[in-house]
Amino acid sequence: MDTFIARCHAIHPLSPGLEAALRQLVGRETAPARSLLLQPGHTAHKLYFLESGLIRGFYLKDGKEVTAWFMPEGHFVAAILSFFSRQPSHEYLQALEDSVLWFITQDHLQALYQQFPEFNYIGRVLTEQYYVLSEQRALHLRMLPATERYALLVQQFPDVARRVPLKLLASHLGITPETLSRLRARRC
Repeated sequence: MDTFIARCHAIHPLSPGLEAALRQLVGRETAPARSLLLQPGHTAHKLYFLESGLIRGFYLKDGKEVTAWFMPEGHFVAAILSFFSRQPSHEYLQALEDSVLWFITQDHLQALYQQFPEFNYIGRVLTEQYYVLSEQRALHLRMLPATERYALLVQQFPDVARRVPLKLLASHLGITPETLSRLRARRC
């Protein structure tokens, strides 16, 4: 919980009332490696903060898994479309490693936004940060060749590139595992 509180506090100082409310409303969850936090057809009711572990978001296309993103510890994780629209998800959320997560429900999040203006600010800053990250990912997939996409991933998230299985990393980059192996060999 302290890591979650510190992450929020780094964006904006928390009033004692907000910190107390967060400690009361935010829950803890553990997820073993390879377990699913969310499946298509289910609605995402939780916004997670990943204290430890590694999570991926993926979907199925023509029966094949396509990895959309990875998030390591210290980041927030959700099936965004489902969480904010309160509609069933098309996305899977999967723990790739044993993970410890802190979560807040959509209802509690909205109540905290109403009660604490500083939490509105924190939410806006986080939304902006993750929206920019999402747009960068989409732009890179559309505009950059695989070599540059891989180089950017290694530069921005070096630890993730080492922790994720080759097959999943290749899926995220939109290339075959063999092509990724060749890219890795050239970088060494």
